[in-house]
Amino acid sequence: MAFVLFKQRTKTIEEQTKGGKHLHETEPPRKRAFLVGAEVFTAASPWGVEDSLQELALLADTAGLEVVGQLSQKLSTPSPKFFIRPGKVREVAALREELKYDLLIFDDELSPAQTRNLEKELQTAVLDRTALILDIFAQHARTHEGRIQVELAQYQYLLPRLRRQWTHLERQAGQGGTSAGGVVGLRGPGETQLELDRRNIDRRIAWLKEQLEAVHRHRELYRQQRRESGLPVVALVGYTNAGKSTLLNALTDATVHVADQLFATLDPTTRQMTLPNGQQVLLTDTVGFIQKLPTQLVAAFHATLEEINLADLLLHVLDITHPNAQEQTQTVDETLKKLGVEGKPMLTVLNKVDKMEPMNEATVGNLAAELGMPKDYLAVSAQQGWGLEALRARIEASLANVMLLIEACIPYQKGNLVALWHERGYIEEEQHEEEGTRIRGRLPRALLPQFAPFLKQ
Repeated sequence: MAFVLFKQRTKTIEEQTKGGKHLHETEPPRKRAFLVGAEVFTAASPWGVEDSLQELALLADTAGLEVVGQLSQKLSTPSPKFFIRPGKVREVAALREELKYDLLIFDDELSPAQTRNLEKELQTAVLDRTALILDIFAQHARTHEGRIQVELAQYQYLLPRLRRQWTHLERQAGQGGTSAGGVVGLRGPGETQLELDRRNIDRRIAWLKEQLEAVHRHRELYRQQRRESGLPVVALVGYTNAGKSTLLNALTDATVHVADQLFATLDPTTRQMTLPNGQQVLLTDTVGFIQKLPTQLVAAFHATLEEINLADLLLHVLDITHPNAQEQTQTVDETLKKLGVEGKPMLTVLNKVDKMEPMNEATVGNLAAELGMPKDYLAVSAQQGWGLEALRARIEASLANVMLLIEACIPYQKGNLVALWHERGYIEEEQHEEEGTRIRGRLPRALLPQFAPFLKQ
């Protein structure tokens, strides 16, 4: 059972019976959050603390919170007790009366001890970046697989943070324990409710992993069918809210949910796309990346991220107009490296160029050069449909390079293989001869056995 820390989108209904007034819905006030960040000198990161806190504010807004202030500190190393220094903790406490915040959100992952110490010292709820992202994922998970993945990540995060919170967490004397006047040698402190909770969560985690393994087996069957069909797979990757889902809709005429917020899309979506030469390919949208991506999410979303590993081509979608576009690019590159796919063929797609003033090739080129983008980038506007034909042509050319270059003479009675080559492969030359259709071009490796009897050396 997935838990959600903030349920700000829950509506309350007030009934007014006087004067014949109708039922109406009202939104409850949003919880007020105060943000705390730290610039740790020993942690190498392209992100500055102010930029990172700005992103944390967007995460808080996505979770349904109202940000009322923020504070940061430069640290050589985090404090083991509070993460920030005690003087800064006192400064945060002094702001409570003025800002009347309901909870603190730290921009880094806190240890269980740091969270407990801060809550005890400040007498307010404390969350870290990981807990906030997990809550957003819980709000946005729509499929069965997505909910399982989020719940597993939440429990893995919660397990080391269980602590005495309720009166029933007192020790229960075991059978023959001291309080029961038991036999010497059999007395024991019994089991705490905390230990029982941990055991229940351990069982739940084991069950969730079994469910994900079943999903993985189902996905593997689906992937096997895709491999046998020979349809190339193109995966959209990139920072969250870069416009991947909008681009998927624009290229495939799909109706995938899109929203101008972080992590609007969690579950992978695959649609079929037709390239200019008539070749059919599969286009897959994947979950967006973010800096300081929680390790629990990387583990829980392993099955989803496998779509990236198995793709023939990656499209790195980047919001070129974002003030932290360069830092986002570095984060995506580092995440792909952790996933072991840094060497896979990839095209850089600079999205949202319609927001640039003026919108022309020179403006895009200057900004791309300033940000250090690859020279073979594609500039598009998924929202306006600008540059999509050029993108399709580049995808076609890139996929041709990863296919096998072969030549075959296919008998006329095997016309279905010619049609298959047109649909799944890339044809450079086609001639009709006496013995059949001679074709030179490229094919996905998975289709090679069907054409093997007709190959020319």
